[in-house]
Amino acid sequence: MPKWLTKQLMNAFRQHDRKQILFLNKCWFSYTKKEKEKDKKPSSQTQLGKDI
Repeated sequence: MPKWLTKQLMNAFRQHDRKQILFLNKCWFSYTKKEKEKDKKPSSQTQLGKDI
């Protein structure tokens, strides 16, 4: 988890800011979902290697 997100979450929990916690949670899960999708897609180098 990025440090900036960790800091934001910690501040939101300290301040009992439920809306901010929910927003940051959505951001985190959106980020991880995109990272997983990016990992599943073959890179152009991988595709070139298979075509040769």
